[in-house]
Amino acid sequence: MPRGARRPPGHAPARSEITEQTSLGATYVRSLMRSQLRTALISLGALTLLVGSLPLLFALPEVFTASDLPSPAPFVWAALGVAVYPVMWLIARWYVRRAERNERAFSRLVEGR
Repeated sequence: MPRGARRPPGHAPARSEITEQTSLGATYVRSLMRSQLRTALISLGALTLLVGSLPLLFALPEVFTASDLPSPAPFVWAALGVAVYPVMWLIARWYVRRAERNERAFSRLVEGR
């Protein structure tokens, strides 16, 4: 095809590579799967850090207060009920947006846009 020539309408080389299950098509699909897996592992890591740090956070009031003071139960409930859920929501929102962006990029590649 000459350098300035346009492709015929409906011609999407990536789509045909995937449909025909060539090694290039498999590479395209593996690339999408890798990017989705990377996104999932990052969000899982953030969630693990959030939940894994809670026991340390709950131990802090006991370290800094005298033993004759009331228990830190209100602090624990506030951390669990107020602080954790918005952060979990933000992680989930980031994951969904990132996964959708990965899929849109893959769609553009496949459709040849």
